[in-house]
Amino acid sequence: MRIGMMVDVYKPHVSGITHYISLNKKFLEQAGHEVFIFTFGDLDYPDDETNVIRSPGLPFVDTGYYLNFRYNRKAKALLLTMDLVHVNHPFLSGRLALRYCRPLHIPIVFTNHTRYDLYAQAYMPLLPEEISDSFLQSYMPPFCAAVDLVIAPSPGMADVLRSLGVTSPIEVIPNGVELVRYQQTCEDCRGAFGFTSEDILLVYSGRLGPEKNVYFLMRAFAGVAETVSKVHLLVIGGGPEEESLKKLANQLGLMDSIHFLGMIQYELMPQYLAMCDIFVTASVTEVHPLSVIEAMASGLPALGIHSVGVGDTVMDGKTGFLASQNQAAFAAKLTRLCLDRSLRQRMGNAARKTSEKYAIERTIQVMLFHYERLILETRSHRRSLRSRLRTLLENLHT
Repeated sequence: MRIGMMVDVYKPHVSGITHYISLNKKFLEQAGHEVFIFTFGDLDYPDDETNVIRSPGLPFVDTGYYLNFRYNRKAKALLLTMDLVHVNHPFLSGRLALRYCRPLHIPIVFTNHTRYDLYAQAYMPLLPEEISDSFLQSYMPPFCAAVDLVIAPSPGMADVLRSLGVTSPIEVIPNGVELVRYQQTCEDCRGAFGFTSEDILLVYSGRLGPEKNVYFLMRAFAGVAETVSKVHLLVIGGGPEEESLKKLANQLGLMDSIHFLGMIQYELMPQYLAMCDIFVTASVTEVHPLSVIEAMASGLPALGIHSVGVGDTVMDGKTGFLASQNQAAFAAKLTRLCLDRSLRQRMGNAARKTSEKYAIERTIQVMLFHYERLILETRSHRRSLRSRLRTLLENLHT
């Protein structure tokens, strides 16, 4: 099977979607399929994998995204040889899939990874909420109706699509995680960073942008630090708000307790998680939080906010806690986790067991089932069209 992954941005841009595509490509190729990634920009980037097809694009400010409304000739010709394409962004890549692949009846799968409504509020605060909502309500339903399969990574995301007016069938298929990488211990990791077994280590990993609500997280942590001794917050990741967050840590007098570790190699992430006690996030824009699932696979209880994605993943009171978007309530639940070692251990064990349903080996098989079904249906449709055309031509000659 020849599978085309269409994405607006790819490596070296770091994001959950980039990692999802790279991991799926790896496991699809291990299953014997050919996978091609079609994207824009970074034409000189030395790709560490095969079949990454890049078309030129204009850089969009400093986001890492590139804009173009067409593929180059080589990319377009190759795209048209695919048995199926999987779109991971609905706007640029999505429109190109409809333009290039729909006329040839190449099946189109679309996964909605992002809360575009909340991202618009975070990055375009001057844009009235009604305008962004109206745009999505006019765009998403016909786009979803035009593709062959719509996938939501979580039930909450399926509900969001329904709220935007999408009536097409939606399959809920979680984004898979390579769990085996996180099921390890790291006895010496704490010592390497100057921590001891008595320290309580909280960890956040993700982009440091306005949509991730890290200011809220740090202020809640400040309340915890007043009550709990030897508690530390490790902040892993980078983004436009990194310097402002460091200034806030200084203002809160927590520069010795909040540790900004920056961007780290993805291969090292399991070691960082293995030395920690609790995963924390205050983001309400997640669709399917891979960082939370990776932490669960590492045996960490998670604390998050009741919202789509995180609320679908964390089982409140079993694998962690869910709090309201109230700083005092969030800090109270975090304090309880910090003070109760046995509770952390019970929740961590439950989290590790629950994470098994997100194993990439399982989710890839579910995805392949739908790929093969759509290709078979399309081939049947093509045969039917050829048969009807042949009959029409025969009737014209009689």
